[in-house]
Amino acid sequence: MKLFSKMYERCLLLAGHRHAVYYLGGMSVAESIFFPIPVDVMLAPMAMAKREKAWFYATVCTACSVVGGILGYLLGMTLIELIQPLIDQFGYRDTFTSLQERMNSELGYVVVFTAGFSPIPYKLITITAGVIEMSLIIFLVASIIGRGARFYLVAAIVYWGGEAIDRKLKQTIDWLGWVVILLAVVGYLVYKYM
Repeated sequence: MKLFSKMYERCLLLAGHRHAVYYLGGMSVAESIFFPIPVDVMLAPMAMAKREKAWFYATVCTACSVVGGILGYLLGMTLIELIQPLIDQFGYRDTFTSLQERMNSELGYVVVFTAGFSPIPYKLITITAGVIEMSLIIFLVASIIGRGARFYLVAAIVYWGGEAIDRKLKQTIDWLGWVVILLAVVGYLVYKYM
């Protein structure tokens, strides 16, 4: 099944669109609040299509993602009574409670940085930081460093790997896509039931 190959080719095509950078920025904001798909899936093809703009695209992702993080923080701070039912509905109650406890500790900045850099849903961290009214300065610094490190790493890999990565991706993307989905499901099940 060539699902991921088709998606990759489509992303490369859309990456050249004249408004692509605005879509990238909008997706970066949305991903920090509610959007489930990581912005990396748009950043990498855009950087691949225009490697000379890879660093600019990483900057757009970082800035817009942090703006989205601030919005998520404010959402958590002001609207927790309204969003708590959504957190419960999507099955994140235990995760959310655990995050609150971890972020209330002295290592809250580590949680924000880790979520900013890793596949952990950053949106949960932004909202939780607002709920517990974490220091906004600490939240911002950890977000900028975590998100920036993630997006600049993607840009660096694409910038310096370029065509070799593109060739390798075209050969393995379908296999890799299914492996990532399988790992995500296994990770979720392990987290949920262990």
